[in-house]
Amino acid sequence: RFLKMEEFFPESFRLDLKDERNAFFELCQEGDIWICKPTCSNQGRGIFLLRNRAAVSTYQAKLHSTEEDQLNKKGSCKVPQARIVQRYIHQPLLLEGKKFDVRSYLLIACTAPYMLFFAQGYVRLTCTHYDAASDDLTAHLTNQYMQKKNPLYNQLKEETIWRMEHFNSYVNERLRRANGLPKDWVFTVFTKRMQQIMVQCFLAAKLKLERKLGYFDLIGCDFLVDENFKIWLLEMNANPALHTNCKVLRDIIPTIVYESL
Repeated sequence: RFLKMEEFFPESFRLDLKDERNAFFELCQEGDIWICKPTCSNQGRGIFLLRNRAAVSTYQAKLHSTEEDQLNKKGSCKVPQARIVQRYIHQPLLLEGKKFDVRSYLLIACTAPYMLFFAQGYVRLTCTHYDAASDDLTAHLTNQYMQKKNPLYNQLKEETIWRMEHFNSYVNERLRRANGLPKDWVFTVFTKRMQQIMVQCFLAAKLKLERKLGYFDLIGCDFLVDENFKIWLLEMNANPALHTNCKVLRDIIPTIVYESL
């Protein structure tokens, strides 16, 4: 069956579309936290949090000012970079007190005919313990580019990436009984859900893909688990990072590339 967006994707708005932008500014309430990020970017560049209504109002005024400037510049064709704003999931499941997400892979191996493959990836953790009120982005964004900015990174970098087997063992040993999860939840329920979400996203976008022999793409898909074990898709990344900063990545990334090719 098809999933509803709200079942797996945090409430999000495109700020480059006037109707969606206005809907967001009307909806936003005091106490909400939103994460604002540019599209077609990576490594956490340009991401910031909107923590309260005052911050949202300031950002709204900035957008309005930019829009006015564009209208006043005759002949200007420059369009501000598109952004989305996404409701922040502020009660994530934690591993050893740290925020994490999971990077898995969708390989569109062929579009004529359509052929898809799924690959398990790895778990990305922050260096420091989670604090929803922290202004330090390295407490909120798990990718390696952001974690490198944390002064503890060189000391802890091997602990910022877990194999999926490590994640599965952790859930079995520390979380399974208390939360009524089946054994090997990571490789059964969680994996099946990731695949289900990936397939639905592919079906939504497949008509925009060129159908030509030899075309393929490797997509990095980022999933977050909240404290109720609900699985959220945060984003899907074309041209995913293939750096090998630590031992686990040196084992996993070359295999992903080799199997893709």
